[in-house]
Amino acid sequence: MTEKVTKLLKDSPLIRWTALILIASMMFFAYMFVDVLSPLQSLLETNLKWSASTYGTFASSEYFLNVFAFFLIFAGIILDKMGVRFTAILSAVVMIVGASIKLYAITPGFETTSLYNFLNSFWTSFPATAKLASIGFMIFGCGVEMAGVTVSKAIVKWFNGKELALAMGIEMAIARLGVFAVFRLSPRIADYFNSVSSSVLFCLILLVIGLISFTVYFFMDKKLEKQIGESGEEPEEPFKISDIGKLFTSRTFLIVAGLCVLYYSAIFPFQKFAANMLESRLNITNTEASDIFSWFPIGAMVLTPLLGAFLDNKGKGATMLIVGAILMCCCHLIFALVPAESFTPVIAYSAIIVLGISFSLVPAALWPSVPKLVENRYLGSAYSVIFWIQNIGLMAFPIIIGYALTATNQGVTDPRQYNYTIPMLIFASLGVLAFFLGLWLKVEDKKKGYGLELPNIKK
Repeated sequence: MTEKVTKLLKDSPLIRWTALILIASMMFFAYMFVDVLSPLQSLLETNLKWSASTYGTFASSEYFLNVFAFFLIFAGIILDKMGVRFTAILSAVVMIVGASIKLYAITPGFETTSLYNFLNSFWTSFPATAKLASIGFMIFGCGVEMAGVTVSKAIVKWFNGKELALAMGIEMAIARLGVFAVFRLSPRIADYFNSVSSSVLFCLILLVIGLISFTVYFFMDKKLEKQIGESGEEPEEPFKISDIGKLFTSRTFLIVAGLCVLYYSAIFPFQKFAANMLESRLNITNTEASDIFSWFPIGAMVLTPLLGAFLDNKGKGATMLIVGAILMCCCHLIFALVPAESFTPVIAYSAIIVLGISFSLVPAALWPSVPKLVENRYLGSAYSVIFWIQNIGLMAFPIIIGYALTATNQGVTDPRQYNYTIPMLIFASLGVLAFFLGLWLKVEDKKKGYGLELPNIKK
């Protein structure tokens, strides 16, 4: 009689960490593409005649379909129904399609096409290049958010009961490294080839490499599922559409989702404007400003895995969320209120370091907390709902900041001379609200015993 297989692939540290690296590499490339144009805002305004409000609207387009077409909700349903493997490959293909459209939109030859003339025939205040680039970014946004949800569930699948927060922290660290890389590389590639589109093409090629990584992971995950089926484990109850309703009636879950949208709305939209803000405040070049801000994700990259390991072994997840909100608010207030004569590169670096620490605390605590609030059978949908709510803020705030810049800089023709006081105060206000939600979450956890302050590793 043959012995029942009990040792799974995920029980091997080498194999489960290899799986993590494969899926995290795609997120590294995806994060590069998300912000490939962020360091080039002033060039877009100069070369393509985009205004600050045009740029803000374009930046928000990444999230349009996720919010208004409820694509992220459908992505969660697809994930829970079809599984991690199928959804991972689908998300990569969608990203590549959207990225290709965005590249075409800002390629010089596009301006000679009939499509350009058609797009230029309506809403003339919004350039045709921005219209098509926004469409591409919308499609890419569907893919990247679907990938984010899928990767989160994949990590839970491979690391639940093990180093879950550490694994999520490392995945986020690798993704953040993509932000560092693109802020370093994008302005230099654009300058070397004298073309904004060259930076986009470079990142598109990396997305294709990411698809290959997801494909390798596909076969590893398939083998793991086969082993789980042979191990005799009791299968979990299947996902039902009605499970989504439970998410919207859970007060604690909605508090976590609210924390997520407030916090990330003060980070990702800020990244879109950070290089231009530093250009304006320090009177430096685009490349110099990008180099300064590029250090922001490095702090997060280094600290997030360490904080994840702390969370696995010691807990204190809700407390970390509160501290992160305080630090994020302080950073934006520094950018908003320090007088021009006192705002030096040292001050800028200090504020960015503070933001990096904040960006370590919140994600390290937030994402591993979700499995404590919901059942595994609809975990993908739970992540999707949080991402959907988050996307509402990520879509709204680039538009708000773009219009705030335009309204408060009437008559300013050089994008390197913008006044960013009001936009930075808007970002700081989100930190204040996140702080109070964090306190509320801690009270709810104490009442209901979700274990948000407890370690993840089960001994």
